[in-house]
Amino acid sequence: MAHKTTSTQSQKTSVTLSYTQGVMQAAARRGITLPQNLLDKLQADGRTPMHLQDAIWEYYCASSNDPLVGLKLGMELQVIHLDLMGMLLMSCETQGEALELLLEYYPIVGDGGEFIIRHEGEHCLLIYEPFYQTRRRERVETVLACVLNMTRWVTDGIFNVVRVQFICEAETEARLYEEELQAPVQFNANTNALVFNPGLQATPLIQANRAMRDQLRPLADQMLQELEQAGLGAEVQALIRQEPGWGKERIAEKLGMSGRHLVRKLQEEGTTFKLLRSRLLQQRAEEMLKQGLPVSEVAKALGFSDESAFGKAFKRWAGITPALFRQPSAES
Repeated sequence: MAHKTTSTQSQKTSVTLSYTQGVMQAAARRGITLPQNLLDKLQADGRTPMHLQDAIWEYYCASSNDPLVGLKLGMELQVIHLDLMGMLLMSCETQGEALELLLEYYPIVGDGGEFIIRHEGEHCLLIYEPFYQTRRRERVETVLACVLNMTRWVTDGIFNVVRVQFICEAETEARLYEEELQAPVQFNANTNALVFNPGLQATPLIQANRAMRDQLRPLADQMLQELEQAGLGAEVQALIRQEPGWGKERIAEKLGMSGRHLVRKLQEEGTTFKLLRSRLLQQRAEEMLKQGLPVSEVAKALGFSDESAFGKAFKRWAGITPALFRQPSAES
């Protein structure tokens, strides 16, 4: 019987910036320079929309020319790349408790897939089911390799698996997968999963800290609730950030609804398309101006017809012209 998280799954998909940074750091170690137009779209204080994460993964994998690029990334990821959830799982008392919390809090890292625990015969399976399509094989390999590696770390090497299994075929020699994972590997399986002895769930964790766990769990609950409540407004903002020149009707079409329906749904969330677009464009404009980009370039990037139209809009948002905003006294 499958054991799934009880929290409502978000219809929009995104990943924590910490996880995206893990991919970016891996790219840098391999001498891969990600396109600036992708990096410019990342929000320093937010999450990475899945369409942007897809683009980063596509570029990273295409540039690596390594069939095991996903597997290797998973073995390199650290607790910090899992954001608050990583710290929470590390502070649990046993491996079984950590797996239970993984089922509940995985959307904090990313809601592009889900974890399930299933018992089959003498074994227990931690199954990962992805929702995305872009570079699906590499990303699944990253997730399972990451969980396996961190599980070994928090148990001081006691936890190990009977096998790691993948739905996909091997992209290179099977022995290379097994050397990287230090575990038997099965391909063309029914599920993507870590297969292990159920008794290992009682394994104590070396970083167990009940007080820390009890402090972190309410924070995780709050973060999960905020993700679930983000709703349509967050989807609209993600699309505006991707295509700032699009209007209400074009955004609505992309979301599979009419402009009128979009207006009504946003009203239910207590906001409007105009407000969301203005806030996002102002934020993006301020970011680009602080980077020293010419006003004409900022205007073009944000979809304005000319520099004058952008200047009027910016003054309406910020109360000052773009030129004055650039002056140090305007930011103090």
